[in-house]
Amino acid sequence: MSDSNFPAATTTSSAPRSNYKNGIIAALAVALVGVGGYAIVDKNKTGEVIHQQETTIAKVSDEKSDIQKSFDGSLARLDSLGTVNTSLESKLKDKTSEIAKTKNQIRSILNKKNATAAELAKAKTLIADLNGKITGMQEEIAKLTQENQSLTADKVALTADKEKLTTDLNTTTVIKQDLEKKVDVASTLNASNIAITAINVKKNGKEKITTTAKRVDKLVISFDVNNRIIQSGMTDVYVVVIGPDGKPISAEKLGSGTFTTREDGDKAFTAKLPVDLETSKKKNVEFAFAPGQSFQKGSYTIQIYQNGFKIGEGTRELKKGGLFS
Repeated sequence: MSDSNFPAATTTSSAPRSNYKNGIIAALAVALVGVGGYAIVDKNKTGEVIHQQETTIAKVSDEKSDIQKSFDGSLARLDSLGTVNTSLESKLKDKTSEIAKTKNQIRSILNKKNATAAELAKAKTLIADLNGKITGMQEEIAKLTQENQSLTADKVALTADKEKLTTDLNTTTVIKQDLEKKVDVASTLNASNIAITAINVKKNGKEKITTTAKRVDKLVISFDVNNRIIQSGMTDVYVVVIGPDGKPISAEKLGSGTFTTREDGDKAFTAKLPVDLETSKKKNVEFAFAPGQSFQKGSYTIQIYQNGFKIGEGTRELKKGGLFS
């Protein structure tokens, strides 16, 4: 009886344990499935985030590339002004300084490896500002260039006027000098009625005309001078007395010396005579000449000079004379 009861008791005790184990296994399986599902969902979300980030990076990279191209275009515009603004550099100094500052700000942003969208937006704004400054500089250069061209044209015109005035002045000066020379020559006196008288002075003071050399005490020289255009006033007349030996004779009492002629250079004179003239009026000049030594027989020549020109000439022949002359 005891053998039949024991197995029945054993079978009754094992059934609950088996059910408990199965429940745990089922719970673990559910949990594992849940974890796997969560991992799959999380992985999907992570992939989506990465894709979004990659899209954003690509978008930022493309935008940065577009900004760089825009900036390069602005720099090309600026470089095209280089040959123009060299001569205008001092006048465009302030604008050039502002443009340089803006360029540096843009480069600073574009040189960043991880520039933010905000920074790129700022770069766009700065490039727009840069283009505005370049346009302003172009307009300023055009204006200054036009002004320079006008100034150049004015300078050329003034230079031409100056050259013409200089030419006219030179021509006028030449004409004036020529006229002055003509007036100078034309105002030279004319000598006429030249008379050379040999005088013998007696012991009683009486004077007698003679032609005998040994009896001549002095030569009285007389002539008239006039000129219709000469200005009234004093002028000097030079008289050269040339002896029979062909040499000028000096006379200390008459202030002998040298003067300059227009054709023969410096020349010795016998007498210098100041003459007070009146325009268009004839003036008689007379003086006596005694050499301080005896007169020699032969021909005495009298030359009259004024204004460097010889204006008259006369001669007087003195004879040797006879035994009782």
